[in-house]
Amino acid sequence: MVTDRKMQPLPPPEHRRALRFVVYLAISLLAFSCWALVNSRISGAMPHSAVRLPDADKTTRPAALTGGEDPAAAGDSSTPAAVPAMSGAAANLTGPEQQPLAGGGERVERCDADAAALRVFVYDLPPEFHFGMLGWKGGKGKKKMTWPNVSDPLAVPHYPGGLNLQHSVAYWLTLDILSSSSGAGSDKGDRPCVAVRVTNASDADVFFVPFFASLSYNRHSKLRRGEKASRNRALQAELVKYLTRREEWRRSGGKDHLIVPHHPNSMMQARKPLSSAMFVLSDFGRYSPDVANLKKDVIAPYRHVVRSLADDESPDFDQRPVLAYFQGAIHRKAGGKVRQKLYGLLKDERDVHFMYGSVRQNGIRRATVGMSTSKFCLNIAGDTPSSNRLFDAIVSHCVPVIISDDIELPFEDVLDYSEFCVFVRAADAAKKGFLLRLLRGVSRDEWTRMWRRLKEVARHFEYQYPSRSGDAVQMIWGAVARKMHSVKLQLHKRGRFQRTGAES
Repeated sequence: MVTDRKMQPLPPPEHRRALRFVVYLAISLLAFSCWALVNSRISGAMPHSAVRLPDADKTTRPAALTGGEDPAAAGDSSTPAAVPAMSGAAANLTGPEQQPLAGGGERVERCDADAAALRVFVYDLPPEFHFGMLGWKGGKGKKKMTWPNVSDPLAVPHYPGGLNLQHSVAYWLTLDILSSSSGAGSDKGDRPCVAVRVTNASDADVFFVPFFASLSYNRHSKLRRGEKASRNRALQAELVKYLTRREEWRRSGGKDHLIVPHHPNSMMQARKPLSSAMFVLSDFGRYSPDVANLKKDVIAPYRHVVRSLADDESPDFDQRPVLAYFQGAIHRKAGGKVRQKLYGLLKDERDVHFMYGSVRQNGIRRATVGMSTSKFCLNIAGDTPSSNRLFDAIVSHCVPVIISDDIELPFEDVLDYSEFCVFVRAADAAKKGFLLRLLRGVSRDEWTRMWRRLKEVARHFEYQYPSRSGDAVQMIWGAVARKMHSVKLQLHKRGRFQRTGAES
């Protein structure tokens, strides 16, 4: 006997909607869990592929590319310990990678060559052109190396101190570009990616020549017993021969090559034959315009020799009793004769320190104290238009007074020096009373504005390893990248009719 089943009443519409929502949610959660599991396994098997970008909350874009300033304090200026650098066999990067830290720790990102402003090919010159001058022997036995290992900043070869240090630009650039493909310094989380090393010459924007020309001048200029030519001259001759035979040099005529003769007396013999290259210089005082000029070359700051002041230890207007400070050589040639005139005008002023001085007998320590207790620091032309005195003043937050009509300043296309410096023509400065009236006429508020700006820009004049965003090393790479736009334009225009010209 079949009994009729009673049909159960359907749930109310609102219950049916709730049930459908619960089922949909459960299916979505299941799908998301499956996707996350698969993605995590893929990520674990492949290198990280996200390009590093500037922090979104920064008030300006990277200063090395745009000239914007970050109000962060200036970096530590202490000389890094030497590193054995990277071997020339480092892999060419086509995308950012992660690499284990030397001490074993979290993996860190390496710079992406495609995202960098500048892709740099480094010539593997023998050690005698670079770190060999610092006592690095290039390895032991048969296993000779071109570069020391730069992965440990505490182990890199030291650059000599004193006044040698002021022209050490090639050293810092070489360390930085070698480490750009090794991840050195990335444990701090802020490795800049303005310039990245590539090992395939066809990928390069610029060809870097790692010759420590300034150190070669300082150490190898004097003739040794039995020598007909100094070691410095011999190295220059070898360099000219090596470069001019390279296909990379012949292809561009050397225009896309970067050489660093920062000391005004360095590369005296090689500068003319290599003058088509881009030079990194302190000024143009000892160069003819056909060899060096602002159109093709980069002006880089001296490495300061006084200690940098931190923001919180920088004396303000009332804590700087000296109005104007100068200590250095007074009797100079050519444009530097204004120093003697100013000495006669200012030496007896009660609130002015104008004295002869040198690095001997604690000269650097005295200059550190003198600049940090002075409102204005005089940067007067000497044998050449520039000197490291300007950069000592900047890191001392002592407002520079620039009395040098022919001076060229680093990064002036992105930095407005009139915001933190006072400029005086040499002819005006030599007039009795002119300079003192000018400086005493600067109000406390106006001086304080320049002082604050000095504290903001000081980091752009710091050389350090590992490099940091916006420091002197990265500012130089940024300046090179900006110059390369016109170099590329020239090379591309020159190649327009290369094919038809060869066939005609």
